[in-house]
Amino acid sequence: MAEEESIIEKVEEYTKNAGFHQLETLRSILQHNSKVQYLQPFISHLDVNTFRTMVPLSSYDDYVDYINQMAEHGKQHHDPPLLSVDPLLCFFYSSGTSSMKPKLIPYFDSTLSQAASFIAHRGSTAVLHRFFPPRPGINKILWFLYADNITTTKCGFKVMAASSYSLQSGKAEPQQLAVYSSPPQVFLGSIVEHQMYCHLLCGLRNLEAIDAIRTPYAVGLVKAFGLLESKWEQLCDDLECGFPSIEVSDVAMREDVIKALGGPQLELSNRIRLICRGNNDNWGGIAHRLWRNIRYIRCVCTGSMMQYYPKLKYYAGEVPIVGGDYFASECCVGINLDIMQPPETTRFVILPTAAYFEFLPFNMNEESNDAADETVDLSSVEVGKMYEVVVTTYRGFYRYQLGDVVKVVGFYNKSPEVEFVMRAPKTHAEILTEKDLVSAIENFQLAVRGAMMKIEIVEFASFLDQESQPKQLKVFAEVQEESDFMEDKLEESTMILKRCISSLESGFGALYKVEKDKGQVGNLVLFILRPGAFDKLYEVAIRNGTPASQYKPPKIIRNHEIVTLLQKYSFVTLNDI
Repeated sequence: MAEEESIIEKVEEYTKNAGFHQLETLRSILQHNSKVQYLQPFISHLDVNTFRTMVPLSSYDDYVDYINQMAEHGKQHHDPPLLSVDPLLCFFYSSGTSSMKPKLIPYFDSTLSQAASFIAHRGSTAVLHRFFPPRPGINKILWFLYADNITTTKCGFKVMAASSYSLQSGKAEPQQLAVYSSPPQVFLGSIVEHQMYCHLLCGLRNLEAIDAIRTPYAVGLVKAFGLLESKWEQLCDDLECGFPSIEVSDVAMREDVIKALGGPQLELSNRIRLICRGNNDNWGGIAHRLWRNIRYIRCVCTGSMMQYYPKLKYYAGEVPIVGGDYFASECCVGINLDIMQPPETTRFVILPTAAYFEFLPFNMNEESNDAADETVDLSSVEVGKMYEVVVTTYRGFYRYQLGDVVKVVGFYNKSPEVEFVMRAPKTHAEILTEKDLVSAIENFQLAVRGAMMKIEIVEFASFLDQESQPKQLKVFAEVQEESDFMEDKLEESTMILKRCISSLESGFGALYKVEKDKGQVGNLVLFILRPGAFDKLYEVAIRNGTPASQYKPPKIIRNHEIVTLLQKYSFVTLNDI
C-alpha cells in the first residue's frame, strides 16, 4: 500500500507541473530516438522548440512501409533503425473496427517506455484500491479477457493483443494470476465462445470469492451476461458433474477447468439453479443475486460503448459500474482518477509523462469538415472544446494522430481532464460522425416506440456510398427479434418505420443536412437486419486477427466487404422517399 500511495503522489506532482513534464518527456524521446530513419529529414533543426514546426502530423499510413519492413525482415537489418533504437519485442493488433483487418503496432521496449507505462498501470491500480481495498478471502476477479491465438510475421515476430501481452509473453506475475477466477488456459484458449463459457463456469465455481467482474469494453460484458442468460442450465449441469460441456474442445483448457472445478459441485449447482429459475425471464440485477460479495464491475463505457451501458446496467442492478482507463495500443493516454463518477461520462486525466501530447481542434458539423492543421499543447486546450489527440511516443510514433476525438471538460491540477467522444472521421469526404449516428438511432428508437412498435434496435452502423451519384448514406439496424415483421404484420410495420425515418435523419448533424440540401447526398436507405447479423462481423473480424478483447462493433463502415456481408442479412429495406 505504501508503494501505491507513492505512485499517487507522483501522479499528483506530474499533473501539478504538467507543462514542465511534457517538455521533459519530448526532450527525452527526441534524445533517445534522434537517429531513427523517420526523423532524419528533420534532425538538423530538431529540438523541443522546433519539433512541432519541423515534423509534420502523421497517421498510420505514414508508418506502414516501415512497419511492413520490420515485420518481413526484422529490425536488425536496418541501419539506422527505422522508428526506434530500442529492441522490437513483438507487434500488437489494433481493434480493426472499421476495416475488418487490424493494423500492426510495433512494440519497442526500453527503460523509458517501461517507466511511462508503469506509472499509468500502477496508478490505475492504486486509485482502484483506494475505493475498493483488497479483502482477504473475497479476492477473485471474474475477468473476461481473451489472449487469442498468436500469429507471427514473416521474420518470426509474434503478433498479439496489447491487453494480453503479459499472459502471452509469460510475464504475468503469479499473484496476478492467482486473483483471476479462471485458470491460465482459459485466457489462452483458441475459441472465444468456449473461453467466455469457461470464464462463466469458473466464475460460478468461485461464487462466494468473486470481488469484481472486469473486461476491457462494455460490449464484452453484455455478450457474457447474454451467454449466461441462454446457457445457465448447461452451466449448472457442468458444475453438477464437475466437467465442462463436451462442446469445449480445447484439451488444455478442458484440463485446467476440470482442475479448477475440483469435482462435482451439487450443492452449488442447486443454489445457482434456484437463483436462475427464479428470474422469470427478468435478468435485471443478476450480477448481485449470483455473486453476492461482488463490489464493482469495471469496463470502458464511453464513446461507442455508451450504447451498451443501459443493458449492462440492467444486468448489474445495484452493483456499481466503474469506468476504465484511456489506454491505446500505441501508448497510455490518461487514467480515471475518480472511478465513482458515472462510467458513461468518465473523465480521463492526461498523464504528462506517458507521451508528448498535442491536440488538434475538431470542428466538424459547422457546415464543413475542414480539419485544423495547427495543434495546441497540453496547457493551451480550452474547456468545452473538442480535439483530436496527437501523440509522440517512446515507441516510434511522432506527431501521430490517434484518431480519437475528446472533449476537454476541466483540469486536474494543470493537466487536462477529457471525455472520450468518438473516433475521428478518416477523410474530409465523410459527412457523418459516430456521435451523429448514435444520436440519430436514439431519435429513431424513440419515434418507433412512440408509434407503439416493440422493435428494439440492438446494433447499428452506417456507410456512405461515394461511388453512387449522388452519394448515398446507408444505415444498417439489427433488431432483437423478427416477430414484428412476420407476414401478417410486415406491411403495417414497414409503413410505421417509413414514417419514422425522418426522425433518423434529424440526428445526422449540420454537415449531412448541408450536403443533402445541395443535392450532393441522395435518399437515405435503411436496412433492417435479422438478429445476429453483427455477430457475423465479429466472427469475420476475429478470423482476420482482431483481438476478441479489443473488438468494438463498427459504427462508421468504410469497407465494402462489411457492407456486402450485412446486406445479406437484410430482410426489410426502406428508402426515404
